[in-house]
Amino acid sequence: MSLLEVEDLEVYYETDEGPAQAVDGVSFSLEAGENLGIVGESGCGKTTLAKALIGILPNEGYVNAGRIEFKGDDLTEMSDSERRRLKWEEISMIAQSAMNSLDPVYTIREQIVEAIETHRPGTGRVESTEIVTEMFELVGLDPDRADDYPHQFSGGMRQRAMIAMALALEPSLILADEPTTALDVIMQDQILKRISQIQDEIQSSMLVITHDVSVVAETCDRVLVMYAGKVAEEGPVEEIFNQPYHPYTIGLKRAFPNIRQPEQDLLSIKGYPPELVDPPTGCRFAARCPMATDRCREEEPKAHRINGLRSYCHYAEDIDTELRPHADRSETWNQTEAAQQAGGD
Repeated sequence: MSLLEVEDLEVYYETDEGPAQAVDGVSFSLEAGENLGIVGESGCGKTTLAKALIGILPNEGYVNAGRIEFKGDDLTEMSDSERRRLKWEEISMIAQSAMNSLDPVYTIREQIVEAIETHRPGTGRVESTEIVTEMFELVGLDPDRADDYPHQFSGGMRQRAMIAMALALEPSLILADEPTTALDVIMQDQILKRISQIQDEIQSSMLVITHDVSVVAETCDRVLVMYAGKVAEEGPVEEIFNQPYHPYTIGLKRAFPNIRQPEQDLLSIKGYPPELVDPPTGCRFAARCPMATDRCREEEPKAHRINGLRSYCHYAEDIDTELRPHADRSETWNQTEAAQQAGGD
């Protein structure tokens, strides 16, 4: 049995214009000890998915349908008190912005100790302090700084403190939402290595939510590519980054620099994701896709399984002959409906 199974999950937000389908029919599974990366543009539903899993959606957000099964129990059927017991000890979250997540009027030690003693009532102050010291050492922070306040830490130190707090109770599942956002590449590399080391020690699984495909390539076993609330493609990291079969994944990959081909120009996918209050019929990527046909605009694609990938494109089996030979040319992406509306510039 998988550690986590998500089936046909739908998450909506109430807006002035009507319900917005932030997550629409998403399904995936995560095995014990496995890392899954979720990538896509801003607004594709990555963070909403993570918040739905841990049960911290804002007041205007709600799970409309679907199943979230963790260790055999459906989280969507649990009461708030039952889900609270799972947080930190079984499922923890490394938040996107450490400064906004840490309480400015309490020291880092006080905040971590509170989480420990809330979820493990029998834990004494001496043991809690020892856990804080151990976690600070694991994330590369001086334990003597645990009595400092968040504003006394640098951005990288605050992020490490958030990681220490999230992993203090050795959870089975870690939800890492942009764990290295706004950090320089050296600090990013150090933090990712620390997370990996801690994972090895506590034997946990991780869901990495990010727009940075390099983070996923370094830390994950599999990748789930999301677009406009839906799954575009899913599969092993090596397959997704070496030979994807969804046009969106191909375009997303080409939007990042390749250190092995420094002379290669970056490409951009013209246009913007569709509005999710009234999403278009058919494939949601159709307006920005160089392969789109009337069928794409009228009929929602089903999953095609190719070389270990799950790809939601009508023409996935034609990618090798139709799109891949031309995908590195900007002219290919300037022929889309979105590019034409923008004047092709």
